[in-house]
Amino acid sequence: MNDAAEVFQPLQVDDPPVIAGYRLAARLGAGGMGRVYLSHTAGGRPVAIKVVRPELADDPDFRRRFGREIKAAQRVRGAYTAELIDADADGTPPWLATLYVPGPSLAEAVHRRGPLPVPAVLWLMAGVAEALQAIHAAGIVHRDLKPSNVLLAADGPRVIDFGISLAADLTAYTATGAAAIGTPQFMAPEQAVAGDITPATDVFALGQTAAFAALGEPLYGNGPAATVLYRIVHSAPDLSRLPEPLRPLLSRCLAADPAERATLAEIVEWCRGRLDGAADTGGGPAVWREVTGPETTIPEPVPDPAPAHTTPLRTAAHTQPLIAPVRSTVPVAPEPRKKRRRRVALGTAAGVTAGALLITGLVWQARQNADDTRDRDSASSSTPDTKASGQPAGSSSAAGVGATGGGGTAQSSGPTATAAAKPTARPLGYPLYLDEKNSLYLHVDEPEARDDRKGDIRFTCKKIGCALESDTSAIMAMPGDPGTTYDDCRFFLKGEKAAKHHSISLAGAAAGTEFCIKHSSGDIALLVIQVKNTALWDDPGISSVLADLTTWRAT
Repeated sequence: MNDAAEVFQPLQVDDPPVIAGYRLAARLGAGGMGRVYLSHTAGGRPVAIKVVRPELADDPDFRRRFGREIKAAQRVRGAYTAELIDADADGTPPWLATLYVPGPSLAEAVHRRGPLPVPAVLWLMAGVAEALQAIHAAGIVHRDLKPSNVLLAADGPRVIDFGISLAADLTAYTATGAAAIGTPQFMAPEQAVAGDITPATDVFALGQTAAFAALGEPLYGNGPAATVLYRIVHSAPDLSRLPEPLRPLLSRCLAADPAERATLAEIVEWCRGRLDGAADTGGGPAVWREVTGPETTIPEPVPDPAPAHTTPLRTAAHTQPLIAPVRSTVPVAPEPRKKRRRRVALGTAAGVTAGALLITGLVWQARQNADDTRDRDSASSSTPDTKASGQPAGSSSAAGVGATGGGGTAQSSGPTATAAAKPTARPLGYPLYLDEKNSLYLHVDEPEARDDRKGDIRFTCKKIGCALESDTSAIMAMPGDPGTTYDDCRFFLKGEKAAKHHSISLAGAAAGTEFCIKHSSGDIALLVIQVKNTALWDDPGISSVLADLTTWRAT
């Protein structure tokens, strides 16, 4: 299973090419929670992207649990865990990204080569026990530790999927009328009867996982879930089939009473003490390399197709994802920009979040793109002026739209008359950063971010998720493909009903999502999401959005 052709499967027609800015390189597999893909960070580090399946994503309770578990899992730091580096419980669909571990799962390794030798099992148990120590220290109980959730890297095991099984409620099996969450063959007795779940529950699962590694099959056998769970609850495990050196430790791990089970510290000490002698007889790293097999060649990152009218993004934030290219709907003004009075929002971002480097890079790039575009415009006198009509760059609206009003007779069929009837588009010229400490002041000569909450548009996050809110403006999300125009915004925002839309959820928003805004003065604006960071929406100061903005002043 370590063959690259088997590990990295090509994307299928129903697989998305990009998830939240991560370009997908291959499919890694699927499970109860959803599909898993290979991608890379901007610095080229491979990551595994797990995308939640639709039926879970449509459940508001799941999203709440998922967001809570993500926040806890991001605190886990351990040598034997696959670190969670990025996630969005509010995404469409929800997703998370962990560091990719090049190596087979324990289940795959046993299927390929059979039971592991005793020294390899000891290395496995010591590493997994250390991983569980880090997980429990963050206040998480794994709940679904099993061979497929243990990856065998060249330098030791890695535990994955910690902290998300509670949110996903992946598999419900019923025994004596109660729902039990987890995988039957690797549950603890208290878990099988839906009792109290504690860190000792993971110790029982560790004992079962180690027994699987030594036997090549589940200790309690296979068969219908109810039958397996009955054995776990009512029968003592048969340890006679296990290698004798492993029996004392596994006996303690598999005690029916959670209070009698070995602690993780005891497991690590017991295994390390026996591995010191095993290394002298060829046990240690050599036998581990035999188990993990040859190193797998990881596919290269998928190239980022740069749009013809923009300069490729360059950023030094190697820990941040590569933002998916989105067709710009915000034009670049040919006239010189007025001096911008404030940069408070970007300054706040640099001090508040670890993503400040990304934001700074985007702002620099946006300015550079604006300068490049102006240079190209001035150098080519034959380039048509797409700004005169108030149409955002890249829009496909036909000439003459809006020349006829309310079913009456068109006053003029020429493009000049159409352009004259519309206000001029005014792009902000640099990305707008909004968080829970600032706001957008819209009705000024040049819209800007304020360092308080008194502006026209506010970014808010509550228990139900994040949103854009306003006391002075109506806000509506635009359906369909990018390319919203002034006429589109004016059409969707007309009428008394539209005027009451003072709040819009960001749960379904992604890069490229467009929002039309109409101020009480009659000014219209188009806000286009470029980056949405709402994975930790219940942690003040962390969540934010980065967006492009274009305004049309009321005539």
